[in-house]
Amino acid sequence: MACVVFDGVTLLDVSGPSEVLHQAGRLGYPYDMVLVAPGGGPVTTAAGPALTGTVTAQEAGPVHTVLVAGGDRLVEEPPDDALLTTVRALAPGAARIASVCTGAFVLAGLGLLDGRRATTHWRHAAAFARRHPRVRVEPDALHLRDGRYVTSAGISAGIDLTLALVEEDHGAEVARAIAREMVVFLHRPGGQSQFSAALDTPPVRGDLLRPVLESVLADPAADHSLPALAAAAAVSPRQLTRRFRATLDTTPARWVERVRLDRARQLLLDGHSVTAAARHSGLGTDESLRRAFARHLGTTPTHYRQRFATTRRTEDP
Repeated sequence: MACVVFDGVTLLDVSGPSEVLHQAGRLGYPYDMVLVAPGGGPVTTAAGPALTGTVTAQEAGPVHTVLVAGGDRLVEEPPDDALLTTVRALAPGAARIASVCTGAFVLAGLGLLDGRRATTHWRHAAAFARRHPRVRVEPDALHLRDGRYVTSAGISAGIDLTLALVEEDHGAEVARAIAREMVVFLHRPGGQSQFSAALDTPPVRGDLLRPVLESVLADPAADHSLPALAAAAAVSPRQLTRRFRATLDTTPARWVERVRLDRARQLLLDGHSVTAAARHSGLGTDESLRRAFARHLGTTPTHYRQRFATTRRTEDP
């Protein structure tokens, strides 16, 4: 496996996959991992420590899998020609071409992801979609495979991706043994949205939607039925629905549910019970909350709370 690195690379994007492969070797399934940099030589990571022993693409020769690590510089400006040339040289003979986090910007910059499903760090998914409109971006996936291309979410998701590659090569039992040794999930429940900042709703200025959105965000548990929202905006329910679709590409009901789900998640993280989170978020019942979690996060409120909530217990009124 060739891991493509560069100055400013995110250290865990490299060390996480490397540790998975190291553990595979300890179990008798060795991988040769070589670090490839545009000019060879030491590479400084964003965290400070340097990566040594890197080689050029020509020195690496043919490889089975190419893994492109990420870094903030790939979002701040398009990948430079040297980095693109390095990946372009490695790609033709590879059976798999993968990326961790913003490494997807490199693959997309080469046109390799055009017409394909891909993901990246949730915080940069919108920028990724704007810069590469031919890519079918799925921002909530931890990792995705489309043909020989595999992309993963942010930073630690490189571990999830590499476990998936090992599982593909040697079966679930080997991958499961590595996951146990590293004390991580083999198949992590939920998606990136459980880690994301509240909502990705774009700012709306000078529009009848603005006061509607602000009222929902201010008090998610209030009456935000379609008739109530339409009355607040002084328009018909049909007109409000059309405006939501045109501006936010969703319906009022779906958007309100997302706001309430985000509020419920925060309540769970603060230590509230599932019942209290459902009530205070406006989702109403435990069953409604469970259905919303299943639809949007692929997990349950109880599992979410067990994994991410504070150990401080909040007294529910």
